[in-house]
Amino acid sequence: MEITLQHKGQSFLADLSKPLDLSIPLREGLDTVNCFYAPPMETKPVIAGDFIGSTKQGGLVNFLNVRLNPHGNGTHTECVGHIANGDYTINQSLLKFHYLAHVISVYPTKNVNGDRIILRKQLEELVNKETTPALVIRTLPNDGSKLNRNYSGSNPPYLAANAIEYLVECGIEHLLLDLPSVDREEDEGKLAAHKAFWNYSGNRRTKCTITELIYVEKEIEDGLYLLNIQIASFEIDVSPSKPVLYRLKEI
Repeated sequence: MEITLQHKGQSFLADLSKPLDLSIPLREGLDTVNCFYAPPMETKPVIAGDFIGSTKQGGLVNFLNVRLNPHGNGTHTECVGHIANGDYTINQSLLKFHYLAHVISVYPTKNVNGDRIILRKQLEELVNKETTPALVIRTLPNDGSKLNRNYSGSNPPYLAANAIEYLVECGIEHLLLDLPSVDREEDEGKLAAHKAFWNYSGNRRTKCTITELIYVEKEIEDGLYLLNIQIASFEIDVSPSKPVLYRLKEI
């Protein structure tokens, strides 16, 4: 199936039969991506009398309880409710699911403390103020170890708060990145990048989202795509998610 899209006076064709999945599969155990010391995802069959919800254990069906932490166990999409004291949920915040998106690749820059940071000036070179509603950031170097990396205690790269402010100035409403967080792993509770993205102290951007722990394969070139963000309808601040890109062909 193909659909036609318009962007800046140009027409593009998107082939929906060829999705590019950016999500990291959720798996039980330790051989999967993890951050912030979250317990790994686990499943347990429901047992009630003679009933056991596991075909491996002789049951007729699989009927499993699942325990996970969306922020720590894999690809997830979050809303301002992640940091706000209020009734903000991802199901009420993400009301549209298809967006034009730019994919960019960037090497985080080391600062004097050895932190690896994405700086405003780097984004100014890659993103302009007439861009798409969504931005996908792939950090370099990029390899398959991102699919099962344990980030806890490693001080992974993050974004400078003024870099996020620039993205807000550019009109970015949905930010996707292959890192555990837009903020430093240990930042004394400042959450400066999160707060900047959602304009926390002003007119809050309650319909904007951040998607973390994606994986952008090297075969996906930088450029313009159609993005679909898929979530479960959780009435909490976050949901495991499945962002999918579709290549665009100019017509």
